Amino acid sequence: MPTYRLSVNGESRSVTVSDPKQPLLYVLRNSLGLTGAKYGCGLGQCGACTVHIGGKAVRSCLVPVSSVGAKRITTIEGLGTPEAPHPVQAAFIAEQAAQCGYCVNGMVMTSAALLAQKPRATLGECKAALAGNLCRCGTQHRIERAVMRVSQGAGSKA
Repeated sequence: MPTYRLSVNGESRSVTVSDPKQPLLYVLRNSLGLTGAKYGCGLGQCGACTVHIGGKAVRSCLVPVSSVGAKRITTIEGLGTPEAPHPVQAAFIAEQAAQCGYCVNGMVMTSAALLAQKPRATLGECKAALAGNLCRCGTQHRIERAVMRVSQGAGSKA
């Protein structure tokens, strides 16, 4: 069985998998105990499994663990902490932009990647970036407000 060395949330981790095509999502959740990325559709269409690889938002259900190599992986667990949340996490809290919580990982990770690339993203760019993330609870407007809060420099201030 192949063993892979991964850089996850700033730490070097070693994982042994039975199949090199195993999705990164399964390795993160089952081998490393990082359960923030959720299994949603398994087809890369819902965004619940979004993580950052090399700073870009990707659907971890579609990424074979063998293809990651030395690229840095960041999960929601590595984005911020309860004591020092990432600005996007703080804004989501301030805007109460989560209801059931299932999609929120993907929404936060996608938003953080967008704002890292485009710190002053417009509402249209926000909507375009989040278009592939599904939320059935109807919190899209609060999510958009949270992203715009960071984009406009308001951070977590109420």
